[in-house]
Amino acid sequence: MNTECKSDTVALNGKEYPCTVSLTMDLIGGKWKAVILYHLIEGSLRFNELCKAIPTVTEMTISLQLKQLEKDGLVTRTVYGDKPPIRVTYELTTLGKSLIPLLKAITEWGNTVVLNQGIFV
Repeated sequence: MNTECKSDTVALNGKEYPCTVSLTMDLIGGKWKAVILYHLIEGSLRFNELCKAIPTVTEMTISLQLKQLEKDGLVTRTVYGDKPPIRVTYELTTLGKSLIPLLKAITEWGNTVVLNQGIFV
């Protein structure tokens, strides 16, 4: 089995990818997925808490990204109650939690780049 990004085709959730790097980037790539996952590292959050944590992102975008993360098995959505007001929380699944070291490494790398080449505003 070849685990490097060379020529193996891999599949997950009915989608085929040319390699595992492509699969990984599909799962966590995009502008906001990794940010949402990072905010869920410490535990479950309600939708509005996520929106407040990422104020530069629209609610619609967060909602769409959460649905995709849930579909991909990285986030679980739990509904409490059956009549309004219901409470909905989002948290990392076991698969999502396996990304924590990667998310922290990405954050550390970004901090280093900003310290060396940019500015925190």
